[in-house]
Order: sequence, then structure tokens, then C-alpha cells
Amino acid sequence: MTRPILYSFRRCPYAMRARLALLVSDTICEIREVKLVAKPAEMVSVSPKATVPVLVLPDGRVIDESLDIMRWALGRNDPEGWLARGDEALIAANDGPFKHHLDRYKYPDRHASDPAQHRHAALELLHVLEARLASQPCLRGDAPGLADAAIMPFVRQFAQTDRAWFDARPLPHLQAWLERRLAAPLFSAAMVRLQPWQAGDAPILFSDRESQFLS
Repeated sequence: MTRPILYSFRRCPYAMRARLALLVSDTICEIREVKLVAKPAEMVSVSPKATVPVLVLPDGRVIDESLDIMRWALGRNDPEGWLARGDEALIAANDGPFKHHLDRYKYPDRHASDPAQHRHAALELLHVLEARLASQPCLRGDAPGLADAAIMPFVRQFAQTDRAWFDARPLPHLQAWLERRLAAPLFSAAMVRLQPWQAGDAPILFSDRESQFLS
């Protein structure tokens, strides 16, 4: 193995943010799209928790937390200065309370939850982002960084659950921020559709050198 291997799932927000960091850092890796109901044994053998993303390095090391993948990639190459525009507290609030309410809003049957209650609680947390973005275009200043890439996929998932309702909320700065992030070529490159990987498939290399996947 000469390049890292990324096990990913297109719609997973954790995998999404890992892919964004790999792309912006120009870390070329082999990508393997995972079918969640039939996870490949190769992935489970290296990461028994069996959740995406999983990055297997050429030396055999395994990174199976999305933020760790982001920091590893940006630690190698950070041409846009993403690491300087992180925010541990903001990301922790996203990954903790916001994700808790998001799951119970989006999947009420799975959690036996009241979706309206959890939608309201998640919305209250989004007002923190709205206040931040009222005075600057990105979460840590004038340019996107680690905080923006780490949080955006989860805001996107919340918005997509009921887009008409979200668009009607008084969150103009957050909505504009989300639209800019979704319209960026980097996001388009991260969201290409791939068939689920199977052993024996030809490798697909993941790269943003030309905003495309290289076969």
C-alpha cells in the first residue's frame, strides 16, 4: 500500500468533514465507499467500531475519528490555514449537544423522541452560530477554516431534514454561510457519488488537484 485508504460514506457528516480536509490538504488517497448495511470486512478488521470514516495509513496506522483525520491531513499540508481557524469549544458543542438533538429530530422513530422538541433545542444552538456570523463571513474570521468544515455538514443535515422550515427561520447569516459552503467547488468534489466498494475493485484515487476523482 503506497497511499492512505479512506473508508467513507457519502452522506455521513463525519465522513464528509474528513473528506473536505483531505481534499484541501491535497492528500491523495484511495477512497472506498461503504454500504452501511454491508460493511466490508476489511474495514471492520482494522477498526472494530465499524463506523466511518476510517483512514488506513501506508505504515498500517489507523485513524478512525473524523477530527483526528482532519488534523492529520492538515498537519501534513495546510495551504489555506485551516488549523489556525479552528474552535474546540464550538466544535465540541456541535459534536455533543447539537448532534444529540439533530439525531432525535431527524430520526424520531429510532430514538423514540419528540422531533419538535429536539428541533427547537437544536435551533437554539444554531443561534450561537448566527450571532458569530453576524459580524464575520466565517466562523473564525474572513476565511473558512477547520471550524467551518467540521460543523457545516451537521448544519446541512439539520437544514435538509425540512428545508422549507429551515429557510423560513430568522437565520440570515447562517443560511448565507451554509449556501456559500455548499456552493464551493471543494464541497462538490467531496460529494461525488461512488458505487459501494468491493474487494477486487480497481482503486479510485481521491484528489482535488482538478476537483475530480482520478481513476
